[in-house]
Amino acid sequence: MFYSVALIAFLLDKFFGEFEKLNINHPIIYIGNLIKFFENRFYKDSIFQGLLLTLFTLSIVFIVVYSISFIESIIIQGFLASFTLSSKMLYDCVLDVLKSKDIEEKKEKLSMLVSRDTKDMTNSDINKASIETYAENLSDGVIAPLFYLICFGLIGAYLYKAINTLDSMVGYRNKRYERFGKVSARLDDIANYIPSRITAILIAILFKSKKALKEFYQCGKKHESLNAGLPIASMAFAIKVKLGGPTSYFGKIKQKPYFGIGNEKIEDSDVYRALSFKSSLDIFIIIGLGVLYALY
Repeated sequence: MFYSVALIAFLLDKFFGEFEKLNINHPIIYIGNLIKFFENRFYKDSIFQGLLLTLFTLSIVFIVVYSISFIESIIIQGFLASFTLSSKMLYDCVLDVLKSKDIEEKKEKLSMLVSRDTKDMTNSDINKASIETYAENLSDGVIAPLFYLICFGLIGAYLYKAINTLDSMVGYRNKRYERFGKVSARLDDIANYIPSRITAILIAILFKSKKALKEFYQCGKKHESLNAGLPIASMAFAIKVKLGGPTSYFGKIKQKPYFGIGNEKIEDSDVYRALSFKSSLDIFIIIGLGVLYALY
């Protein structure tokens, strides 16, 4: 197990985030460029061609990271692994939306985080979207890469991020990507199956919410995604708000299910409460990894 590498990676991400001051390209950008390269040259409206895209991307990432993984320094491995985590960035981005000087600035900053339409959002809509994206991305950006890093080391963490990046770029149900992105989307569902459930359970436990623990699965499985609804539902129950509901995407209203029971009007204080989860999660992860490292 790779507890020491995971602990170093998490601490580096917690305190330094994306290492912006180093002025280097984030490794995920290179993965995105690989995907664009293949799509620009070999795109076809075909599931098989989408399978080739997935195999091409994962093979290149595996070869590169496998070569790097022979570096024995846990500091260097921890540094490289930290780029697969986005705990600090996620928290800072949502907090930045919350602290915006006016609602128009909130909408502009939120539009960088979500795919839904933000033009006609109320402050409550903005807060709801902020909580939903925070809860969902706790799984994608924190728990899932840590899970694969602990179980499979640097290779596991980067293959997960490659799968996640594939889904975020081609895993859409629209005319262009319905077939081409199907393999990427299904693989992302599989990769996130366990981490999303771990995330939902941690939200319930660390918020000390029995309601969230008992109800998150039945409520969250109403989401069209196999995984995304679970941490969202758990967060909704934990902070006692109602998330989900009709949402505008690309000019069309999508009838999404509701998650949780509580206030439908989401206040700024509700977002702060959701963000407060980071402190408990950080302590849990640091202590947990530290104990596992000491034991094993």
